Amino acid sequence: MVILIVVRSYGEGNSRFCAVFVNVSLYGFGIAYVITAAISMRAIQKSNCSQDNGNEVTCGFGDGYFMLIFGAMQVLLSQIPNFHNIQWLSILAAIMSFAYAFIGMGLSVGQVTENGHAEGSIEGIPTSSGIEKLWLVAQALGDIAFSYPFSVILIEIQDTLKSPPPENVTMKRASTISVIVTTFFYLCCGCFGYAAFGNDTPGNLLTGFALYKKHWLVDFANACIVIHLVGAYQVYSQPLFANVENWLRFKFPDSEFVNRTYSLKLPLLPAFPLNFLRLTFRTAYVASTTGIAMIFPYFNQILGVLAGIIYYPLSIYFPVEMYLSLGNIEAWTAKWVMLRTFSIVGFLVGLFTLVGSIEGIVSAKLS
Repeated sequence: MVILIVVRSYGEGNSRFCAVFVNVSLYGFGIAYVITAAISMRAIQKSNCSQDNGNEVTCGFGDGYFMLIFGAMQVLLSQIPNFHNIQWLSILAAIMSFAYAFIGMGLSVGQVTENGHAEGSIEGIPTSSGIEKLWLVAQALGDIAFSYPFSVILIEIQDTLKSPPPENVTMKRASTISVIVTTFFYLCCGCFGYAAFGNDTPGNLLTGFALYKKHWLVDFANACIVIHLVGAYQVYSQPLFANVENWLRFKFPDSEFVNRTYSLKLPLLPAFPLNFLRLTFRTAYVASTTGIAMIFPYFNQILGVLAGIIYYPLSIYFPVEMYLSLGNIEAWTAKWVMLRTFSIVGFLVGLFTLVGSIEGIVSAKLS
């Protein structure tokens, strides 16, 4: 859907350019969600291990083990035919996100109260050189840019809505509310989290409470993250599945492997539509995202790289170009200059975050 809008407003060539970034971003989100889910699953194990055996005990499984578990779950869920069939999963994921956000915020406030003061400083993490601080700033900007990824699938979600009222009206209202609520939680968790842990604040805030005395609450919050990401992975993967599979059906209309659907009936379960293209492609897709996550399990840096790749083209360049085209904005008018300046600044910020985050991955891999 988003590609069709680009075609109508800005031409065929740019639509292909946009399609590349949209699909790369959807694929990248899958990698990020595998890493994040594994961190939360590992935190649950660490919390229980520490409570049972003492704080110094090293638990037996690394993040790779939990990435494989998460990947196995996604192999099964990815066989859900299309976006319309995962509404229940989206609702469950949304409920879980509220749960862990409230818990994380509450635990952070409690930690600050227990400490009696706010940790950290206005300068942030101390570094040995200015260039090292610069790279950390770049990674932080990348994490911020990654924080609002829903624009990539906004049109796909809107396409599932029923009218009246008009889909765009409903989506605009929902987007406004969601951005306000999301920003509130981001600011609260970010600020209170840093006040609680200072320079030792982990990328995943809840992992900092692994040794918290009420570990069941932290475990529950981390479980909510995992459940949320189980749903989020599908929400961001289903559009890519549809793009690839529809293209293959168009290219190979007579192929039984691509087009034929079988009815699979298992005991005590309703009949399930089985398509070999869906089975093989989606399984390979999940395996690849899981494999890349295992090779580069660097949470903040991966988010920064993804943001550096997709932030400028999808959040700034194409929206600005479409607005200029559809609005017939004349060159060198005040609005045209303002939007062009905004686009250039966005490009520089995106490039800065990409370079800094790649440097972070290289440094982490070599260390």
